[in-house]
Amino acid sequence: MEKFLVTGAAGFIGFHLSQKLLTMGKEVFGIDNLNDYYDVNLKYARLDQLKNHKNFYFQKIDLGDRTTTAELFAHYSPSKVIHLAAQAGVRYSVSNPYAYLDSNLVAFLNVLEACRHSSVKHFLFASSSSVYGANTKRPFSVHDNVDHPISLYAATKKANELMAHSYSHLYSLPTTGLRFFTVYGPWGRPDMALFLFTQAILSGQPINVFNQGKMQRNFTYIDDVIEAVIRIQDKIPLPNLDAEKFTLSPSTSHAPYRIYNIGSEKSIKLDYFIEVLENYLGKKATKNFLPLQPGDVTDADADVQDVQQDFGLKPSIPVEVGIPRFVDWYRSYYQI
Repeated sequence: MEKFLVTGAAGFIGFHLSQKLLTMGKEVFGIDNLNDYYDVNLKYARLDQLKNHKNFYFQKIDLGDRTTTAELFAHYSPSKVIHLAAQAGVRYSVSNPYAYLDSNLVAFLNVLEACRHSSVKHFLFASSSSVYGANTKRPFSVHDNVDHPISLYAATKKANELMAHSYSHLYSLPTTGLRFFTVYGPWGRPDMALFLFTQAILSGQPINVFNQGKMQRNFTYIDDVIEAVIRIQDKIPLPNLDAEKFTLSPSTSHAPYRIYNIGSEKSIKLDYFIEVLENYLGKKATKNFLPLQPGDVTDADADVQDVQQDFGLKPSIPVEVGIPRFVDWYRSYYQI
């Protein structure tokens, strides 16, 4: 039985990924530090769902602890590692920078070290669309340089990509970075727009709409994201031996290393996203228009040609379907 270690297993993407792997007959060892960045009860509820599977094991640890991390890998000996644990949030990074140093840099290095000493066959890690930062070329492509992050969160994710590449080069560790765009769906994060909007509208509170609503996001439904991760984990990257070492695309390498955008085929205007939500709720939102927040970008549009060509992926769930699914889960979970 193939053994997977999933970090951040109590998180939104980690929970759904673990569920999928378990239904495929894989063994999953989930780890999470269960921090209180958002409602811990939601994390425990996700874990309760996962613990119904006989091949799921869980341990609460802090990956920033080097010794504990190394011991965990030595004991479990995973064949593949999918590293989703991180301190999330662009806006939170403005006021809490040291949380990102500990979770996104120190912990990431500890996991890389543990992987190379444990003969891991494939290391996949969560990067982010935020790495595109001040890039003006649209859509955002993995073949473009990303040298101008506009938030510390984005800078740590760019650093993760560089750190992973160095280990891929030095130790032939196969690594794949996944630049997630705006992922949404049931069991989603309470700090994300759809959750906040749904909560506010149902309780009769105004919603905060930044940049006066003039924003676009590449909203990607969780099932499409998980399908992408499942297919990618199964294809271990090989060195690109045909490429000139110093003229490589940032998405490939002479090392066994790849980067992919994980998003939908087109971005959606924020006002349309809100309109779909209003229509399904049967209730109009009171909008509190605010300026663009530090670290935010106005338009996040993904070029997904590489992941489509390499894996035959085509996102299939539009917001007109995905938003109602989230609302139905929200009403059920909170008994509304």
